Amino acid sequence: TMNIQIYGSKKCFDTKKAERYFKERRVKFQSVDLLRFGLSGKEFDSVLRAVGGIDNLIDWDSRDPDITLMKYMDDKRAKEDKVFEDPTLLKTPIIRNGKQATAGYCPEIWASWE
Repeated sequence: TMNIQIYGSKKCFDTKKAERYFKERRVKFQSVDLLRFGLSGKEFDSVLRAVGGIDNLIDWDSRDPDITLMKYMDDKRAKEDKVFEDPTLLKTPIIRNGKQATAGYCPEIWASWE
């Protein structure tokens, strides 16, 4: 069975689409308001490993000046700290299924979990 957690924001269109994806497949999920609760250190590290590193977790399309700065940062740890402290920089939704995770709208990956 799948144990789905959806971390996103109410304003995020892709988060809504992800919730619809799992609802349509009658998969129970837990919704977490990322901006209110963020990710715990353990969750963040787990998601980081699952998606293959910080560059896959950052919302590069954001107009946030911090994102522009991060495009020129080589220090992986500094990027991780920045994003951990400011969840608005994350690409949403973040979907967790145990040790597996995705960032963004990734139905083709979720389908492989079923």
